[in-house]
Amino acid sequence: MEEASSQLPADPISAVGVIASLNKAPDGYYAVAQTTDGFDADLWKDGLFKSKVKRYLCFARKTGADAVVVDLKLLDTKDALPEGFTPVEETLDTKETATRKRRLCMKISPCAAAVTAVYDIQIVAKSKYNLVNYTCIGEMNSMGIWCRMGDVPQHRASQETSSEAKRDAPDNTASWRSTTRPDHEPPSGGHYTMTALDDVPFAIAEKFHENPKEMQRVNLMGITIKSLAEIEEEFHYNFTTERSVAV
Repeated sequence: MEEASSQLPADPISAVGVIASLNKAPDGYYAVAQTTDGFDADLWKDGLFKSKVKRYLCFARKTGADAVVVDLKLLDTKDALPEGFTPVEETLDTKETATRKRRLCMKISPCAAAVTAVYDIQIVAKSKYNLVNYTCIGEMNSMGIWCRMGDVPQHRASQETSSEAKRDAPDNTASWRSTTRPDHEPPSGGHYTMTALDDVPFAIAEKFHENPKEMQRVNLMGITIKSLAEIEEEFHYNFTTERSVAV
């Protein structure tokens, strides 16, 4: 087994399983045969008696996979299964019980929806050194299971593409503004935000284009509303008397 590398693998892990024989790992799967310090990584062996039963963790990476493993948990057999997690219950090669006392559970998500994923899994002998950039999810058979997380390539690429698109996009603010409505400028230093009324034509109904020849007389609570011409005619005063006295 290779030592933990500081460089993130090119592809995230797409599947995790357990096998009974190192020689029977499914195609595309990598078996974790040894701990990082060179000991046997058998997850089943009994510390007091030599057992013929063996269990080894394995995982697969696939370029362009539709789904990836986004989380791993190591739980006691009596613990409730977290939502969205699937337990590894059988060995991939012999269909026997995968683990005892504890069970390995994984959460799988479509690659398009995943932000981060598991990229590598290492097994470390108990009381040994910790792995940089790795997180321990628990212990099984006195050995720690460590996994390394990283950004999903597709998500990382979409973020970069989105940033480039925003940076290179021309300022089309002016084209969003309606040509039939007043063009209001945003406050200094602000950004123009479209509203539900943008691009909606704003025009006066045709019946209001011409003024009526005379205002309709309206009686409102005994008050008669008159036109300007009617008011001037009713209250017109030509000051004839004052002028004659002055002469």
